[in-house]
Amino acid sequence: MSPHGNRNFSVVTFQEFLLEGFEGGLQSQALLFALFLALYVVAILGNLTMMVVITLDARLHSPMYFFLKNLSFLDLCYLSVIAPKALATFLSSSKLITFTSCATQFFFFSLLVTTEGFLLAVMAYDRFVAICSPLRYPISMRPSICAHLMLGCYCGGSFNSILQASFTFSLPFCSSSHIDHFLCDVPPLLRVACGNTALNELLLFGICGVIIVGVTIVVFISYGYITVTILRMRSAAGRHKIFSTCGSHVTAVTVLIGTVFVMYAQPGAVASMEQGKVVSVFYTLVILMLNPLIYSLRNKDVKDALQRLGPRHTAT
Repeated sequence: MSPHGNRNFSVVTFQEFLLEGFEGGLQSQALLFALFLALYVVAILGNLTMMVVITLDARLHSPMYFFLKNLSFLDLCYLSVIAPKALATFLSSSKLITFTSCATQFFFFSLLVTTEGFLLAVMAYDRFVAICSPLRYPISMRPSICAHLMLGCYCGGSFNSILQASFTFSLPFCSSSHIDHFLCDVPPLLRVACGNTALNELLLFGICGVIIVGVTIVVFISYGYITVTILRMRSAAGRHKIFSTCGSHVTAVTVLIGTVFVMYAQPGAVASMEQGKVVSVFYTLVILMLNPLIYSLRNKDVKDALQRLGPRHTAT
């Protein structure tokens, strides 16, 4: 059944969508614009800082920080796909987005968020090898292996993105296509489709569920072994350093997986757009702003690198 039941709509194959965004008058829209802009600026500056620090400090040229640098790069791309259009929508009287622009935004949004999920699993595996098998670590996580793991993350993200975009944008859409969201995403798009969306919903819940469960299993198994190894350590300072480093990663994974699960991998997620819009703010802006803060404030190596770079640039 279509989400519109038996109501009759004219169907079009090419059109513009209208992104409704959040409800409210001019004052509410201005407030939301200021909030989104603040989150966007902080997230951009934080992730750029992480990339610059890791690039310039030779002591951070290790697999762990290679993946962390790629995480910041993904977040920057992610922000560029979502935030500018959302900000323009708040201030513009015309909230239209073309079919092509909507499909493009959705494709890259899906690609980046899926790739980031896989990358967080790879980062957990990296910590597992580093802590539980330190003697094998230089060989197991040599640069070529790291590059292949990163490539695998992008391939997995591309596969999901191509599949979701193909199935979603092959649907017939109604001429009255008001998307109840601030971005082009599967749940709100399925609500304005005039065809049968049962297969699309099954694909959404099935693939997203497999990805979320898979990432969660890798993270929990990795950190299960890490916890056992840490508890066997005699050095309290060593335990504290590892807990601090790994704690930041667990925090980032928990927040991302939790919000994505609420949006995509639970029954009824497609129908609850008001909840979905609020949840989407977290995984499209808030988490991307928190990631560099989590990894820098809870990571002694990054804080030391920032202190070393400060005097260097002051002197120049």
